[in-house]
Amino acid sequence: MRENRFDVRLREYIDAQVPIIYIDSFDDNKIDELILQVTGSRRVWEWNEMDGCVDRKKVENGKYTSIHSSLDTEKTLQEWIRYGVREEEFDRKILIIKDIHTYLEDPKLVALLKNACLRIEAGALETTFIFISPIVRVPKELEKYMVLLREDFLNEEEIRKVISDFMSENDLGSLYEGLLDEIVVAFKGLSELEIETILALDVSSRGKVDRETIQLIVEQKQQMIRKAGILEMIPVSEGLEDIGGLDNLKEWLEKKAVILKDMTKAKKYGVELPKGVLIAGIPGCGKSLNAKASAKLFEVPLLKLDMGRLMGKYVGESEANLRQAISLAEAISPCVLWVDELEKAFAGIGGNGGGAEVTTRLFGQFLTWMQEKKSAVFVVATANDIMKLPPELVRKGRFDEIFYVKLPQKEERKKIFEIHIRKRRPKDLQDLDIEKLVEKTNGYSGADIEGVVKDGIESAYVKGKPCVDTSDILTAVSETHSLNEVMREDIEKLEKEYKERKFKCASRIR
Repeated sequence: MRENRFDVRLREYIDAQVPIIYIDSFDDNKIDELILQVTGSRRVWEWNEMDGCVDRKKVENGKYTSIHSSLDTEKTLQEWIRYGVREEEFDRKILIIKDIHTYLEDPKLVALLKNACLRIEAGALETTFIFISPIVRVPKELEKYMVLLREDFLNEEEIRKVISDFMSENDLGSLYEGLLDEIVVAFKGLSELEIETILALDVSSRGKVDRETIQLIVEQKQQMIRKAGILEMIPVSEGLEDIGGLDNLKEWLEKKAVILKDMTKAKKYGVELPKGVLIAGIPGCGKSLNAKASAKLFEVPLLKLDMGRLMGKYVGESEANLRQAISLAEAISPCVLWVDELEKAFAGIGGNGGGAEVTTRLFGQFLTWMQEKKSAVFVVATANDIMKLPPELVRKGRFDEIFYVKLPQKEERKKIFEIHIRKRRPKDLQDLDIEKLVEKTNGYSGADIEGVVKDGIESAYVKGKPCVDTSDILTAVSETHSLNEVMREDIEKLEKEYKERKFKCASRIR
C-alpha cells in the first residue's frame, strides 16, 4: 500500500520517541493496519478489557496471541501499566490502548502514564504509547508529552494515484480523463484502504471499473451514513419547479449548480467551491423545501443534521459526534448538508451551566469548519427567527449568501395554488378561479395555501362531487386563520430586521 502523509507523520513521531501519540479516529481497523504498516519489525502490543495484553503481530486460530508473562495476570489497565513500566516489560515496544478517553478521568492512571513519560524522556524506557479514540480528552498533566494526530482525507491527486495504481496492478488498462475525474470526485472523503476495497469489490462482481462504479461508491457512502446514526439521509423528490416564487433564491442556486456539477473544471478556472446558504424567515414559506430542491438540482445526496442527536452524556462526546457528522458529510460529498432551525440548534450559547458550555463549544467547532472547509459539502441552514442567532454566524465568510423569505405575494400565491392543484387534481385546474383564490389569501403562507387546497379537495370528495370547484377551496380559506393573522407583530419585526441587516429577499416581487 502506498504511504501517505498520515503514515509519514506517524512513523516520524514513533522514530522521535514521542511518549504518547493520540490518534483521533472512529475507524480502529484502518488505524490498526496503518500502525502495523509503519512499525516494521517493532513489536506491537495492545491492551483491551476483553483479552488483556495481546501481541498484534502474532495470530493463532484467528485471534491475537496473548502475552504469556507476568503481565498476563495484570487484569486492569492501571496494573498493566504499573507492572510493564516497573519491570521494563514495555521496553522496545509500541503499546496500543483504544478508547482511552473512558480511562483518563482516573487521576491514578494519569499519574502512572506521566511517570512512564518521564522515563521515556530520560531514556530509561524505549517505548511509545498510541491512544486510539474518537473522543479527545487530554489531561493537563500529559499535554507536554503528547501529540494529536488525525488522518487527512486524500486530495484529488492522491486519489487519482490510488486508482491508477489499482488499474495497473490488475491489468485493467486506464480510464479516459473525463470519467477518471468523475470517479475521483466520487471517492473524495474516503481513505486509501476504502477506495481500494470498493474498486476490488467492483472488479470482483463485474470485472471492470467504469461509470457504474460511481453508483457503487455512492451506495457504500450511504451505508456509512446509516450505520453511524448521527446524520439522516433524506430522500429527495421535490425540485425547484415545486416551489412557487422565491425566484431570486432559485436563480442563485442555479448558478451554484453550474459550479457543483463540474467542480474540477470550476477549480481549474479559479472558482472556489460554494460553502452554502442561510435561508431565514417566516415558517411555512418554503425554506425546508428549498433544502430538498437544492439537492435535486445539484444531483447530490441530502443529509440532515439534527443537533439533538449529537448531544452525549459524557464529557467530550457531543463534540466527537459533531466531528464524526462532519467527517461523514465530507466522506459522502458532494452533498447538501441541511441544518434545520439553526437558532434552536445553538440555543443557550454564552449561558451558564454544563449544557450551555457544550453548546458553545459545538457552535465554535461548527463555525471553524464553515470558515475553513474545502470539501464539496454545501450547507443549507434554515432559521425561523434570525434574531436568536449569534452574530458570529451571519458574518461574511460563513455562508456565501443569506436570504430571507417573506409571505408570498400575489403572483407567488398564484404559482403555489397551481402547483398544489396540478399535483392533486390537474383536470380541475382550468375550471378553477385561481385569481379569486389568490385575492382571498393575502397574508397566507405557502403551507397555509397547501392546507386549504387539501381541505377543499377532501371536502369535495366527502360530498361525492365529481370535481373540485372554487367554492370548495374558498370554504376552506374562510375556515383557516392565515399565518399573518396569527403572527402579525412577529412577522413585521422579522421583516424589519432582515432589511436592516441587508439580507437578500428570496422573492423577486417586493
